[in-house]
Amino acid sequence: MIDVPLSALEVAMVQAGTRAVDTLRDTTAFAQRLDALGYRRLWYAEHHHSPAIGAFPPVVLTAHAAASTSAIRLGSGGVLAPNHAPIMLAEQFGTLAALHPDRIDLGIGRGPGTFDEATARALRRGAGPTTDEEYGGDVAATLRFLVEEVALGTLPEPWLLASSDAGAALAARLGLPLAFAHHIRPDNTLAALDHYRARFSPSPWCASPRVLVCVETVCAESEEEAGWLAGPMNVVKAGLLKGHSEVAFPSPEEASAHPFTEEERAGVAAFGAHQAYGTPETVLRRLAEVAKTTGAEELMLVTPVYALAARLRSYELVKRHAATP
Repeated sequence: MIDVPLSALEVAMVQAGTRAVDTLRDTTAFAQRLDALGYRRLWYAEHHHSPAIGAFPPVVLTAHAAASTSAIRLGSGGVLAPNHAPIMLAEQFGTLAALHPDRIDLGIGRGPGTFDEATARALRRGAGPTTDEEYGGDVAATLRFLVEEVALGTLPEPWLLASSDAGAALAARLGLPLAFAHHIRPDNTLAALDHYRARFSPSPWCASPRVLVCVETVCAESEEEAGWLAGPMNVVKAGLLKGHSEVAFPSPEEASAHPFTEEERAGVAAFGAHQAYGTPETVLRRLAEVAKTTGAEELMLVTPVYALAARLRSYELVKRHAATP
């Protein structure tokens, strides 16, 4: 049994043999089903120029989902500050919060959202990578604009996304809730969370340290099926281990035929040891372990599997078994 709230991250994987527009249509059914299941929040990630992930702006998906759901919180997880003017982020999410009071989150991250340098520069109008100081200034400016310029009433709930000590330190300094990308950098999780809690400075946004941890989660009726469903993402991870950023999201059948090297298998297995795959009993045990070890007040599940039905089934199984002793 899990005693912390459960949420979800939507990365909008574009499946081999389908079009991005098909993935986009699936996001509506996904949001509505998670709303009905009682998940606390659903966040959308920002990505660009990827063969495996749709380039759907989080603010647009948030607006669309908010209009077609009734209770679940919605927002960015995250919108990437270096790609946007702070005042525009404040206006966009401030407007959403005014239209959908107490349901909108503004999760802010740093990465470019792409592995392609030309795309990153295009997003930033030719500018190079953002420094720590520039990033911190952009986040602070966004928060300031929310209060001073937007003033539409109910404000979005701000979160800072991080996968390192540097991001955790910024969240602590600004007094923001921290969403940690355990599904990307599990080796950094505990040290970064310790850093955050030890240096947290209370703010009008957050009175005390507050942590959400994102965990890659694949749940099925059997361990074998969960392994089958996890196969496509393992192929993507194997490509990243070799420095190949342009890796499509294959079907489970294609993934089962992928010739993994021993090094790739070891890397994928090492990563998976920190995540949650398997039957409901196995997954709930792993999620409980992550919650206990990290002290997280909330867990966010990301389930990058092929086919909407299988992805929804994973979330359904977790939610059903999480509510029972």
